[in-house]
Amino acid sequence: MNDEEKKQKFEEIAFEYMDSLYSTALRLSRNTEEAEDLVQDTYLRAYRFFDKFELGTNFKAWIFKILTNTFINKYRKKVRTPQQIDLEKVAYGLQNKEENELKETWTEYDEKKYEELFDDDIKSALSQLSEEFRIVVLLADIEGFSYKEIAEIIDRPNGTVMSRLFRGRRMLQKILEKYAKREGYIRSTSN
Repeated sequence: MNDEEKKQKFEEIAFEYMDSLYSTALRLSRNTEEAEDLVQDTYLRAYRFFDKFELGTNFKAWIFKILTNTFINKYRKKVRTPQQIDLEKVAYGLQNKEENELKETWTEYDEKKYEELFDDDIKSALSQLSEEFRIVVLLADIEGFSYKEIAEIIDRPNGTVMSRLFRGRRMLQKILEKYAKREGYIRSTSN
C-alpha cells in the first residue's frame, strides 16, 4: 500500500471513532487540553503504525488500545516528573498574601462558584475511581467493549477485566447511593 492509499484507508476507518475516543480521553484525563492532546497522540501513533493493523479485524479495539497505552504512559511520566514551581509567582503571592486572602473570601452568591461546588455527581463518582478501575468501567459501560476486547486493549487477562469491572461498578454503586435515592432511582429503606 503506497502512502496515499494508506492515508485514504486510515481516514475511512479512523475518524469514525473520534468522538468516542475524545469522550473516553476526557473521562480518563479529566482535562480538556490533556484529552485533546491524548486523542491527537493516539491518531498520530495509529497512523504511524497503521501498516501493522490487519484490515478486517477490530479497528475500534486497536485504536482504543493505543489510546489507553498512551494515557498510561503519559500518566506514568507525569508521576515521575517533579512539579515545576515558578518562583516569581511564589514571591508575588507572598507579597500580596493579605490581598489574595481578601479576594478569596466569598461574601455573596456567585452562580459560577455555586456550579463549581456542585459538579455532576456521576462525573465526580467516576473521578473517584482509581485509574485501573475507571479505564475498565469506561471501556465496558460507555464504549461497549466486550471483556475480550478490553483484555486486549489493557493487555490483561479476561479474569482481571471481569474482576476490575465488578469491583469498579460496586465502588460506583456505593459512591452514588445517595444520588440514586435523591433522584428516585432507588427507594430509601429507612421507615
